[in-house]
Amino acid sequence: MVKTKNKLVVAAVTFLAVLTLAGCSNNSSSSSNAAVKFSTTYKNSDATDKTATKNGTLKLALVSNSPFQGITDPQLASNASDSMAFAPGNLNNLFKYDKNYKIISGGLADQKLDRSAKTATITIRKNGKWSNGSPVIAKDIEYAYEVLGNKDSTSSQYSSDFENIEGMAAYHKGTADTISGITMPDGENGKVAVIHFQKMSPSMQFVGNSYISQYIEPYEHIKNIPIAKLASSAPVRKNPIFTGAYKLDKVVEGESTSWSPNKFYYGKKAQIGHITINVVSLNNIDKALQSKKYDSVVPFPAASLGGTDYKNLKNVKGFTNVGEPSLGYSYFAFNLGHFDTKTGKNVEDPSKKMSNKSLRQAMMYALNVDQVSKKFGNGVKQRANTLIPPVFQKYYDKNAAGYALNIKKANKLLDDAGYKKRNGSKWRSDPQGKPLTIHFGAMSSNATTEATYQDYLQQWHKVGLNVKLVNGKPIETNSFYDTLQKPSQNTMDLWLGVWSLSSEPSQSQLYGETAPFNMGHFATAKNTQLINKMNDSSAWNDKSRTKTFKDWQEYMNSQAGVVGEQFSYAWQPVNNRVKGFNISPANDVDFYSNLTLTSSSMK
Repeated sequence: MVKTKNKLVVAAVTFLAVLTLAGCSNNSSSSSNAAVKFSTTYKNSDATDKTATKNGTLKLALVSNSPFQGITDPQLASNASDSMAFAPGNLNNLFKYDKNYKIISGGLADQKLDRSAKTATITIRKNGKWSNGSPVIAKDIEYAYEVLGNKDSTSSQYSSDFENIEGMAAYHKGTADTISGITMPDGENGKVAVIHFQKMSPSMQFVGNSYISQYIEPYEHIKNIPIAKLASSAPVRKNPIFTGAYKLDKVVEGESTSWSPNKFYYGKKAQIGHITINVVSLNNIDKALQSKKYDSVVPFPAASLGGTDYKNLKNVKGFTNVGEPSLGYSYFAFNLGHFDTKTGKNVEDPSKKMSNKSLRQAMMYALNVDQVSKKFGNGVKQRANTLIPPVFQKYYDKNAAGYALNIKKANKLLDDAGYKKRNGSKWRSDPQGKPLTIHFGAMSSNATTEATYQDYLQQWHKVGLNVKLVNGKPIETNSFYDTLQKPSQNTMDLWLGVWSLSSEPSQSQLYGETAPFNMGHFATAKNTQLINKMNDSSAWNDKSRTKTFKDWQEYMNSQAGVVGEQFSYAWQPVNNRVKGFNISPANDVDFYSNLTLTSSSMK
């Protein structure tokens, strides 16, 4: 299943790192909030029906209110729906990893780090092939960095951490045609690539880190296409190739994908004859599963289903629920600046409407996210107290207060900062006495989630802030992120977004000074210092690195440039005819290969 960090998306069945922008999940429905416990595995004791498995079709739903964009290249995709739509191809992931996401041997390639030589040697297995039968070669590894770092690339995955590779900065600026720090000892058609770094980081041991790409590019398949046009090209959109257990048979643009076993796959052979993935809206997914139109939803570590769904689906006959702490969270972010395309850096603008820290803090204290989570979460949601979710047990600061409801404090912050009601007005004006209207961006979702938006608006109104939804209504997901990913935008003053995270918790690709995903453009010197310290020489000391993560969480809470809204469980119902369903990270690489069916029809 893929863990993702598509900085906008955050997987594939190798649930792994690609940062990504995720869409809304169904996070509502009134009920109690007793904590729910899940197993990551459905232990089906029924025997596999070999005929049903060989000739059958596993039917999966992709939960989204918007069509997927159809970008199969994980380094160019920025939307979680693409990661899910093409998950059976394994997103061309290089590495296998354990339950803690630490890279181990046995994947498409093995990795060896040499701290003294400052190198990472990546060796492709001899039988590694693409789904068209062509061999995976060293150039496929190297070209991934060219696609990522090219000055004309449309990738949002690039950050300054990649400039730790010798020669990457010059290549990214366009002053060099190649990346000098990546060598191929046996030539482009060999099986070995060596990456030379200026420094080594402990995060390199884990998949999804911000220094070593976990992906490869099919060089021979795409070499004649300019990198700037790659995302819209036929080899990416219409006839892509993969390295996973399944090959793509058909794409219905934005709606569905169909798969069959990849005979060239190096690992355990796929057993189910066909897999189909269809987009299903948030409003329709519960009925679709209740009526047994689908075996399950596409596994995704940042949670496709929420509290409303859990209430409606937890006791559906013929299904068993599995889950794990989500590799993602929802968050509020404020528009504080712009991305300078010339310098490649985020820049704060003191003249921005939301640049006053007291205003931001007051808006967060005005909300009662605890109540929202208890009322609508049904045990699978809780208020987020930091920007590091509990899935990262070592680094998560469980003692951080975050922003619990405190109307008195919110009003005092606004009063002291000069945001006052003048001339009998219902609304507060800014410190200069000018009218203040704050535009809030939120994605279209189901009715109960959108009711949550109205609750937030009412809370802000209680403290005298004139906050309105952009254009008076929620925004379609693709349009929402298209707006935020512009170098500069004034449509949204703050927004409620969702991250699907990398499986390595470093923050440079989300909130770093050079990160395209830093869409609020929060870029202080202190933030940069703390993010850099997460992976400097001191980080090899585990206690020091843990302290840095907690210091960063405390700092981000104090600044309120980005504030967590909710943590959740990534859970899903699985039809009882499916066998081998295990969403634990250690099973990611073989997830689809391990699946079989015990019946030709759903139970």
